[in-house]
Amino acid sequence: MIDLDDLDRALLRALAADASQSAGALGRNLGLSQPATWRRIRRLEQAGILAGRRLDLDKTRLGFGVTVFLGIKLAARGRTSLEDFERAISAIPEVQAVHHVLGRFDYRVRVVARDLADFERVLRRRVMTLPSVGDIESNVVLSEEIRPGPLRAATGSVD
Repeated sequence: MIDLDDLDRALLRALAADASQSAGALGRNLGLSQPATWRRIRRLEQAGILAGRRLDLDKTRLGFGVTVFLGIKLAARGRTSLEDFERAISAIPEVQAVHHVLGRFDYRVRVVARDLADFERVLRRRVMTLPSVGDIESNVVLSEEIRPGPLRAATGSVD
């Protein structure tokens, strides 16, 4: 892990808020030149702290009004490898994330659907037909609050 100074932390917060900003715009906001900002970004990328930039899509505006978290317990571990299950569940277009976890379930899976009827179709025709699927628990998301996560704590507050 590299040592982060206050400017690195401020840069990470600015990128977390809007990763589409140019190095010039970021530099102006942080009191750095564009080349100095770009060098810091490259250093953070090379250290693996910045692992990429992503585009956030509004699921609701795209017609996906329901998000469901599934807990999936595999029925028989010997018949299908974990990698085979992960590959099969990840191939379902409505599946947004697959987490192999400890606890009552083997996997936690985030699924989006247009509505509850669409979710039922995905569950019955796609998820429940996968080999080795045993117990399934569904939790429909009622609301979601996006939190900055550990970034604020890890980078310190410069507010």
